[in-house]
Amino acid sequence: MINPPKHQHGYIDREIDCQEAMEPGFQVIVDCMLEAGWTHGEVMRSLRRLIAADNMTQKENARVEAELAIARAMIRAGKAL
Repeated sequence: MINPPKHQHGYIDREIDCQEAMEPGFQVIVDCMLEAGWTHGEVMRSLRRLIAADNMTQKENARVEAELAIARAMIRAGKAL
């Protein structure tokens, strides 16, 4: 069972609570992969690659959002892109 957030709005430890809520799910995934015959090293490398891919996606999304904000500001200011 995954515990819901303590509050629906942001609070200081929300990310920690989220990590704690996700941990049992990741453990089940790891256990299933190990039972299927994957080695511990392969499972950990795969999880690290998933994290790295998510980090790259977040950076790219932030870059695109910044470019959009600049473009919107230029349009509001009447400047050509």
